[in-house]
Amino acid sequence: MTNSQPSPSSVKVLAFDTFGTVTDWHTGISGAVTETLGDDLDAGAFTRAWRTRYAPIMGEVEAGERPWQGLDDLQRITVRDTADEFEVAIDDDQVESLVRAWRSIPAWPDAADGLRRLREKYTVVALSNGTVALLTEMAKHNDFGWDFIGGSDLWRHYKPSPATYRGIAYLLEVPTSQVMMVATHQSDLDAARSNGLRTAFIERPAEWGGQPKDDSGSPDNDLHATDVHDLADQLGVARAER
Repeated sequence: MTNSQPSPSSVKVLAFDTFGTVTDWHTGISGAVTETLGDDLDAGAFTRAWRTRYAPIMGEVEAGERPWQGLDDLQRITVRDTADEFEVAIDDDQVESLVRAWRSIPAWPDAADGLRRLREKYTVVALSNGTVALLTEMAKHNDFGWDFIGGSDLWRHYKPSPATYRGIAYLLEVPTSQVMMVATHQSDLDAARSNGLRTAFIERPAEWGGQPKDDSGSPDNDLHATDVHDLADQLGVARAER
């Protein structure tokens, strides 16, 4: 550890990123792309191109270049831009089908059981750029037993805005040093740390569908785990007896 904050033993809240950290968006969305737009399209390439538009358009909102819009609205814009890039015709129904597919992307195999295990000791919450409604549907689809769902529409800001990280601590009435951000995206963790949160990196090497992933974690993180169960092991949460 390279900072002077209290040790991770004081953590009470684990705040999880969702897209990529607990869910496999590439598998879910590439499948939806094939189903919606047909077999002739390279669904994996389309999905990755769509995902690369995710952070820039949210950055435009945070910079004041766009008015506040929920994630579904932004995804409607970016999926049309992606279709234009791939020279694919797409109608309103197909746009809506693809945008809604983000609510039913599958969990990583360890995620649901790992979250249940962590809840034995911690308050376990989602802290995501999705809306509360989107994250609620995702949770029901994957049996995620969140104690609280922190969607972007609660603060009308997107990560890495300080309003998101500080907002989750404020709503749960704990100091930021008692919240640990858990993510597979180092930029998310760096922003969380700059706002006083602890950080834990989760490895998800297959996040981009087998394409190289540029996130390998940082020594500045408090913890580095291979999956959610490994995180629970490191945090001293016992496995349930079978």
